[in-house]
Amino acid sequence: MKIGTKSVLFGAHQFLIHPLFVAAAWWLLYGFPWDPRLWVAFFVHDLGHFFYHSPNMDGPEGERHVEWGALFMAKHFGPEWGELCLYHSRFYAKKYGRSYSRLCVADKLACALEPWWLYLPRVLATGEVWEYIAAAGNREGSKYAGEPNTKYESMGLETGTVRSWHRTMTSYLRRWAYEHRDGKQDTWTPEPKKAA
Repeated sequence: MKIGTKSVLFGAHQFLIHPLFVAAAWWLLYGFPWDPRLWVAFFVHDLGHFFYHSPNMDGPEGERHVEWGALFMAKHFGPEWGELCLYHSRFYAKKYGRSYSRLCVADKLACALEPWWLYLPRVLATGEVWEYIAAAGNREGSKYAGEPNTKYESMGLETGTVRSWHRTMTSYLRRWAYEHRDGKQDTWTPEPKKAA
């Protein structure tokens, strides 16, 4: 079973738990999500990891997970709803020169709202946590020191232990979400090398 499939079934993007935290984050940021289309977006935005059988979470294949939810939302509710899902990844949005969506902000805050005792057992069970830690910059002292994948290096996360990584990751995402809740230009996310 590919890691993207595992993530949606019982990992970070678990198909019931994660959408509920995204809804809670939306409520905190923008008010209660009365529009039923928002609830559909909360539940479908990460399903691309499952339907595309992503072999990684943040590599080229994993980054494309946003496209499945975007196609679903655009087909059923119109292009603006497709873009809400398509640009829920700040890296994907930046890669194509677009602004992140409000769903992106809620999605990032959702990670910060979920308690460690609910989140960490799931990402340890899927193994995806090791990819996230490896992409955090592989600081000296980390068992991933020297590895080249540093997508999240600018976040300044601690990678010595899973708990320290989680604590610094959620702190960063909480700050990012509140700083960008009003659509402010994202200068925190590094520029991509080149769009495919």
